[in-house]
Amino acid sequence: MTYRGKGNRARKLIKETLEKHPNSCVAVSFGKDSTVLLHLIRSMKRDIPVIAVLTDTEFPETFQYRDKLLKKWKLNYHEFTFQNNLESGLEECCRTAKVTKFVEALQPYDCWFSGIRLDEGITRNNFQEVEEKGGLVKVNPLLYFTEKDIWRYIALCRIPVNPMYKKGYRSLSCKLCSVKEKDESEPERAGRWAGTANAGLECGIHSQSLR
Repeated sequence: MTYRGKGNRARKLIKETLEKHPNSCVAVSFGKDSTVLLHLIRSMKRDIPVIAVLTDTEFPETFQYRDKLLKKWKLNYHEFTFQNNLESGLEECCRTAKVTKFVEALQPYDCWFSGIRLDEGITRNNFQEVEEKGGLVKVNPLLYFTEKDIWRYIALCRIPVNPMYKKGYRSLSCKLCSVKEKDESEPERAGRWAGTANAGLECGIHSQSLR
């Protein structure tokens, strides 16, 4: 599928979802993928509710980027926060707290848009464009985008990005569980939970029921 074809497919899916599920929101992390998704959706529904679940250990640059984007795009924004508990170890520091807070954030909605991609990690190989768990619909319009497609979209649409990418990070989470790229041959998510049994895997938001 061409880059243009993927874009058209994503727009069609977003349009159909908004018509079928008007009570939808989009989740953002202020990383590259969710920002591209937000830009796409806002071209069709400018005031869509935007939710973010952030921890007290985010990079300061992420908070600065958030503020810049909120001002620039005037988002219908709803933020939920939690504290990381390192007593249970780095692998579990945000698994329970983050997922619990996401469940709270999604309570008012019937459907949410996610910016996950199939090629981003081994845990995402079986994801579908439309998923339903526990009565909550999750839609993944960027599922067939590649990392290259994301950066191409950002360049063509001149979208501002989180400055941490310029500092050598390839996949962003908080400052406790993200490390810079060591070699370009690494998988994209190699820097997530590096050195632990959970390296390159998930926090749980995309792998379990949120309702």
